[in-house]
Amino acid sequence: MGKFTLKHTKSGYSFNLVADNGEVVATSQVYGSKSACQKGIESVQWNAPDAPVEDQTVKDYATEKNPKFEVFIDIAGDFRFRLKASNGEIIAASQAYKTKETCAKGIDSVRSNASWSDIEEVESEDEPETEGAPKATEPGAVSEEVKE
Repeated sequence: MGKFTLKHTKSGYSFNLVADNGEVVATSQVYGSKSACQKGIESVQWNAPDAPVEDQTVKDYATEKNPKFEVFIDIAGDFRFRLKASNGEIIAASQAYKTKETCAKGIDSVRSNASWSDIEEVESEDEPETEGAPKATEPGAVSEEVKE
């Protein structure tokens, strides 16, 4: 079973969803408070298992209703996904993947690990924030780095 790691950073609180193999499969934005971060975890746990996938890498893709996973190609040409809650807010984002197939496996890992994962608070105030993680100055704010 995977786990959520909740950490205090210099600018707030964030979480990672870590799979059984120790790989980080999803990262949150930075929240202004611990309770807002915990609500972000709850939103991932609630929304991830049944969220459909909207593949934005294909022409004329079908738009899915939120909550959903969005697969897209970033500015470096890598595949990424983000999980959006029913209100359209981004609640988790992935690392970069070289292929769409490995990106899909990342989504599967989020789905299988999110519901039953424990939450572990980790000490990491001095560590740099996760590369590629969305930044936010307040709960609910989102930042997207997407190649249009």
